[in-house]
Amino acid sequence: MGFANQFRMLSIRGMNFTGIIIALVTFFAIGLGFVWVIKLEYYVGAHVARWVGALGLVLVAVSALVELFWVSSIVGVIGGTVVWGATELSDQEQRVRNGQFPKNPQKDMP
Repeated sequence: MGFANQFRMLSIRGMNFTGIIIALVTFFAIGLGFVWVIKLEYYVGAHVARWVGALGLVLVAVSALVELFWVSSIVGVIGGTVVWGATELSDQEQRVRNGQFPKNPQKDMP
């Protein structure tokens, strides 16, 4: 499928909705990023940050291999959000130590 045809799939009567769709996905990815960082630190801990960051980088790399522009953009946005979330895990651990978020009593903190 040609590059120009990819956009016609997301347009109605000459209006291109690609940007709106990517913006909505970005909005929800960032919003869910806050939640999964809190939950992951609570149940697993911040020590998995490198693995989470690696997963995000893999998603970013995969986005370069996806042929459809809008799908590639969405995978890249999600990958970037995962990388950013990985950097937030240690900050979240510190917020737990400061008492700003609840500590999981079943998990030992280093």
